[in-house]
Amino acid sequence: MNFNPFFLLSVTGPQVLLVTSLSCSVELFYHLLPPSARVISATSVASGEEYGEGSANAAYPYRANRAPRALGFAHSGEEKDFGYRAMHGSVELGKAMTEEYYGRKISYSYYSGASTGGRQGLKEAMISPNSFNGLLIGAPAWKSSGSATDWMVRGTAYPSACLTPSQALTVQNIYSDFVAEGRFAFPGMELSSESQWNFLVGGASPMSFGDAYIQYFLYDDPSWHWTQWHDSIVWQADEADPGNCTADDYNMAQLRERGGKVLMYHGLADALIPPRSSILFYERVAEAMGGVESVQEWFRLFMVPGLQHVTGTAVDAPWYFAGAGSHGRLGTATFSTPGFEDARHDALLALMAWVENGTAVSELVATTWKKSADASSGVLRQRPLCPFPKRQNYLGAGDPDVAESFGCV
Repeated sequence: MNFNPFFLLSVTGPQVLLVTSLSCSVELFYHLLPPSARVISATSVASGEEYGEGSANAAYPYRANRAPRALGFAHSGEEKDFGYRAMHGSVELGKAMTEEYYGRKISYSYYSGASTGGRQGLKEAMISPNSFNGLLIGAPAWKSSGSATDWMVRGTAYPSACLTPSQALTVQNIYSDFVAEGRFAFPGMELSSESQWNFLVGGASPMSFGDAYIQYFLYDDPSWHWTQWHDSIVWQADEADPGNCTADDYNMAQLRERGGKVLMYHGLADALIPPRSSILFYERVAEAMGGVESVQEWFRLFMVPGLQHVTGTAVDAPWYFAGAGSHGRLGTATFSTPGFEDARHDALLALMAWVENGTAVSELVATTWKKSADASSGVLRQRPLCPFPKRQNYLGAGDPDVAESFGCV
């Protein structure tokens, strides 16, 4: 699952177009490429267009069973493109194109991506801390081996009728942390994630993301079948980390030292990437860098009650705060949070204010509408989101559909 990331590149000074014969378009992209470059696909970008002067989008084939050679089969080496190289090259090219187009140096660079796009952003920050001043990261699949093998283990069918004792145990195992050969492997799902279980465990076999990862990434063997699963595969995948995909260089001191900021969030109703995996990542960064209080000076995590995987809600929970990949649910022309275009209601504007003005993000306000993805239907409710480990708490009086009736404790 991928929500393609985009980059915002702000330039200073007058807007001077050096390449006068071409508009800022796919044609310009091809015009500025080196002659030897190989292009899989190119598309114009709408998401984020009103936040900065230029933007770039990194897209790639993300279904391993649809592009086995491109994603690592036969040791082609292109699995590294999926892991980190394609993203880094896109960043470098996007910056070069923006500076060429405007004739000015970039002042600030921002990243916005979720799911696999979240992993890509974290990985880029680790291998190239100077790429971005600020990163907005949603529900990151930061541990590729963990996500894929977790999908394998939990990916079995469940019935719609009353559960037998053995089926009830299966449900309990879905909520529980995944333990392989006596060792913790990956966090379990949260209560409230059930509305998306059909995607994960709704079939007679595991979802294809899991077995395709093992077939085409880990073993280079398309004949491998999920019935051959054994728990030792978890540790084989961890050790091999095909394509060097996993974002686990937890000491991000270089990003911090250059003044970089990370705003990360995860929906508590997410059934694709366990919400506690983001808490796990955050705590490991904190452990490597002096504790949570120290890390909060430049990296803050927000857990979002009722938010499913990256976007949407099944329970009318306030889910929208202009997070990565969420604009598309309201329409690609949507800017910010309609009716609330400010840093309190828009995560990207909050990140920009943190980077450029030093205004730390003490809360975000999430919104949902009477029709959850139709801003014209009227606001249904709003709630504050709090930086981990704080959480929203009802103050005991006031309208529960108004953000001011809650505080962060």
